Order: sequence, then C-alpha cells, then structure tokens
Amino acid sequence: MSALWIAHVEVTDAQAYGEYAKRATTAIADHGGVFLARAGRYVQLEGKERARNVVARFPSLEAAVACYNSPEYQEALSYAKGAAERDLVVVEEVA
Repeated sequence: MSALWIAHVEVTDAQAYGEYAKRATTAIADHGGVFLARAGRYVQLEGKERARNVVARFPSLEAAVACYNSPEYQEALSYAKGAAERDLVVVEEVA
C-alpha cells in the first residue's frame, strides 16, 4: 500500500535549505518517491501555519521510512537542521 510523506516547514535559512531540497529530491526519487505538492499555494484552515508544505508519495510506508533513514537523505537533512522548523509524518494511504 502506498504512503504519503507530509512535511510542513518554516524556512529560516533559505540558502542552506535550498541545498537540503536539492539533495533530498535525489534521495526521495531514489526510494521511489514522487512529489505531489511542493511549496505551492495553500490555505491554512487549522493549526500552526508553515509557509512550505510538501507531499510525496512512496510505494509503501516502509519505502518512505527507508528513504528517511538512508545515508543520502540523512546527509541532505544535515543542511535542513538549523535552517528550518519542520514537522514530518508518513501515513499509509487508504486502499
């Protein structure tokens, strides 16, 4: 069953976060991830607003978690730490 990787992000250092995004894109694609939404228009209806919202679909929950734990993604993530406030969740899609 496929899964969605959903991130809500407030960027505090655009240059460092840009490097994260470039490297993360490759790591996500290498694990079968496909972006469905990436920093597009949005309407905040409830909760804490964060200007950057990202949704990627993976072949499975396990593939998404493997991506996150991969050395390539962890290297990319090192650029995001200190450059953004982030919330990230992976949820299985309804069949």
